[in-house]
Amino acid sequence: MDSIRSSLEHFMDNSAWKQRYAKLKQEVLAYPRVQEFLQEYPEWTNEDTKTHMMKLFEFKRERENCDACPGLADCPNMMQGYQPQLKMEKGQPLVTYHPCRLKQQADERKKQQSLIKSLYIPKEILEATFDDIEQDHASRLSASNQCLQFALQAAPGEDAKGLYLHGKFGVGKTYMMGAVANELAERSISSMMVYVPDFFREMKQALSDGSVQEKIDKVKAVDVLILDDIGAETTSAWVRDDVLGVILQYRLMEKLPTLYTSNYDYEELETHLAYSQKGGIEQMKAKRIMERIKHLTTPIFIDGKNRREM
Repeated sequence: MDSIRSSLEHFMDNSAWKQRYAKLKQEVLAYPRVQEFLQEYPEWTNEDTKTHMMKLFEFKRERENCDACPGLADCPNMMQGYQPQLKMEKGQPLVTYHPCRLKQQADERKKQQSLIKSLYIPKEILEATFDDIEQDHASRLSASNQCLQFALQAAPGEDAKGLYLHGKFGVGKTYMMGAVANELAERSISSMMVYVPDFFREMKQALSDGSVQEKIDKVKAVDVLILDDIGAETTSAWVRDDVLGVILQYRLMEKLPTLYTSNYDYEELETHLAYSQKGGIEQMKAKRIMERIKHLTTPIFIDGKNRREM
């Protein structure tokens, strides 16, 4: 700061610089936010102004950028997204910086997004909100209300009750689950959305590298698990009993909610799970899985237009 001040005094010997400095001083002192600051300290003198002009100028320049905010992405401040504050500390003016409203909102969104994990789920689904859900069918209105109610009341670790959304292709089941995940993030509840066919395919591949348990552990303990499109996978006895069964048993014991989307209702999914490529029909094992699902979910049927064809 001494070198800056000495340089300032040196240049003030130049008449042109004196004029520029005088204009700068006038603009700084005329800035309403600087005036508000000086009015708080009536003991402030012209010598103080001269001594601390660089601090006052820094505050004015940065704060004017905020006054004419171009948005967070185009913020021209030295510290993007940070707003200056001028205060007195131990008799000296001090410019401090704190995150502006837009920066705080962006940080909060980033924090929320970090709470939503996904496996094979499109980005647009992870950005879904209840405000964007079209209420063009009675069943969609009812389903979105039940999903919102779940998101607002879910209590992982205390209540394992989840939802089972079923209906034909393209009616918005997955999108609605994305909205649930975002609403949960608002409450700092973590979730994971898993596209079941791809996940089960990866689990089979994991047999070769010994990472099966690691992948199961990653999925089974999340606060809220969303299994998307269950029933669309190719069934095997191992996937049903040693992957899905293990995950659901853990979540049952820990009282962690699981949500599902499917083209099948309960009975149709049980028939699907009973069939395995090599084991034939195993009705009892499928029924055991379905008892866990039915006991811990509320079935919700969604009807309406196929949005994939629109």
